[in-house]
Amino acid sequence: MASTYSQIYIQYVFAVKGRVNLLKRPWRDEVFKYISGIIKGKNQKAIIVNGMADHVHAFVGLKPAMPISDSIRDIKNNSTNFINEQKFLKGKFEWQEGYGAFSYSHSQMNHVYQW
Repeated sequence: MASTYSQIYIQYVFAVKGRVNLLKRPWRDEVFKYISGIIKGKNQKAIIVNGMADHVHAFVGLKPAMPISDSIRDIKNNSTNFINEQKFLKGKFEWQEGYGAFSYSHSQMNHVYQW
């Protein structure tokens, strides 16, 4: 086969260490945009990145060459550095260990996007 076709839609969910409400407005939106850029920089499709003050949801169109664990590692490491370099907080920012990764079919995309 000359090319590869895939439809792999994954929603990542990961939390601030201790589930503390640290992702404050208005800079929280800057973090979401930055995370979207990390995803795009890895040649993945950032469908939507959003969340609350204590956690993030990233809905991603994943290419088969990118392991989920590598994608999450890159997102969390790079966004941690961004938050700390921007000095959005007085102390050191950290994500909680672990994550959730949930797969969806193409027909479920709109529902996940709206959620």
